[in-house]
Amino acid sequence: MFAQFVNKIEEGAITFLLAAMTLLVFFEVIMRFVFNHGYMWAQELTLHLSAWMVIFGASWGIKKGTHIGVDAAVKHLPRGGRRLVTAIAICCALAYCGLFGYGSWVYLKKMHLIGLEMEDMPIPRWIAHGVALVAGFGLIGWRLLVLLWKIVRNKADGFGLADEAKDSMRLIEETRKAAAAQAKAEAQTKAGMK
Repeated sequence: MFAQFVNKIEEGAITFLLAAMTLLVFFEVIMRFVFNHGYMWAQELTLHLSAWMVIFGASWGIKKGTHIGVDAAVKHLPRGGRRLVTAIAICCALAYCGLFGYGSWVYLKKMHLIGLEMEDMPIPRWIAHGVALVAGFGLIGWRLLVLLWKIVRNKADGFGLADEAKDSMRLIEETRKAAAAQAKAEAQTKAGMK
């Protein structure tokens, strides 16, 4: 139940951020090139929306297994070895998230104490940056813990990384089959005309 709620929030946030960023850039282009008038805050807001999307997308990538990784050596290990190496990698990633989270907390406390606002918008920096840092790295940590739990329960043996070489070879094979089918259809058409 909680996992489904997190999934919906995460995917909804990514969808909203992408749509808002696209519309904002479109609006700004129209304003600048059609009406010769732009808004200074639009670029800063677009930059922040992009940063939020990257951090939320990183956790989504862990869930979907779309991150690219160097796993050539790990693939050749037996299943138990892959699980062990993956568990160690997850623990290192969780430690990194913890360090980043702590550093973010210190940064956000200082921004709150100083009271700095964003450059072009009257929004405190600790709020603008806090959403991405706290929520984003919280989600990344959550996804890593879920994956670690799968490793412990023997439901997974790795990160499920994207295999670009395999995907490329599959696309090449599909292209070859499509070209062969097209050539065969053209040959049949020519034979039917004679």
